[in-house]
Amino acid sequence: MRSFLTTLFVTISFINLTAQSTADKKALRSAESILKTYSFEITNADEMVDRTIADSFFTRSLVKALKIPYSFNYGFDSLKTISRLYAPDSSFRIITWQIMKDFTYYRYKGAIQFKTTDGSLKLIPLYDGTDFTERPVDSVRTNENWIGALYYNIVLKTYNNKKYYTLLGYDENDARTTKKWMEVLTFDNNNKPVFGGRYFSYPNDPIKPPQPAFRFCIEFKKEANAKLNYDPEIDRIVFAKLVSETGEISKKHTLVPHGSIEGFKWELGRWIYIPEVLNY
Repeated sequence: MRSFLTTLFVTISFINLTAQSTADKKALRSAESILKTYSFEITNADEMVDRTIADSFFTRSLVKALKIPYSFNYGFDSLKTISRLYAPDSSFRIITWQIMKDFTYYRYKGAIQFKTTDGSLKLIPLYDGTDFTERPVDSVRTNENWIGALYYNIVLKTYNNKKYYTLLGYDENDARTTKKWMEVLTFDNNNKPVFGGRYFSYPNDPIKPPQPAFRFCIEFKKEANAKLNYDPEIDRIVFAKLVSETGEISKKHTLVPHGSIEGFKWELGRWIYIPEVLNY
């Protein structure tokens, strides 16, 4: 009799869990449909005020959706203009997006969602502090003064049993130049995000950020398409060597890819510069 009751209890619990999971998925699909509309308006609305309103509704709707149990496992795949990147170890995902005020001014929004065992929401918002600094490469930062970007890749490395997540991001910047960012994300003892640090070893030159650099950036002409990404086949960060079209290397809006590739390799907890990635 006891065995029968135990089996019955387990069966009922499984049915309830399955039903709850089905209900959660239905709620997430419904939330995604709403988010898709707002995300489209953030990018495509003609007027700044409409983009701002859509961003406000999107942010509130996103938090509401993420409160649904086990939302971490839901991909929100239809949100094409919203970056949703999972860390390689699936411990967190980082969600980022951009809002254009006009063609000369862009702001970035974001949040880090952590995986939890009980499916509850653990979320840290990211606040773009780019407007409040003239030197965005010069300091370690928190989620309160994050240098905003639309992230497109996360590279996980380890050193001395600690994990280092290298974020690669895109920044429309202004009407004349685009930026691509590379910075290392770690977590402190309270599991709070720490952005940046002395993780880059390269010689000073007029095009790269001046040392000491706490994050790395390439800035180039708006119409150019300068590469900055991780290549898993050679285990290197690779990026385009830039030259000035006019011989004025101090003017970022004249910088375009040269055709050759520079890079970084991970050694002893730092990204070490490679002057040229041969046969790339």
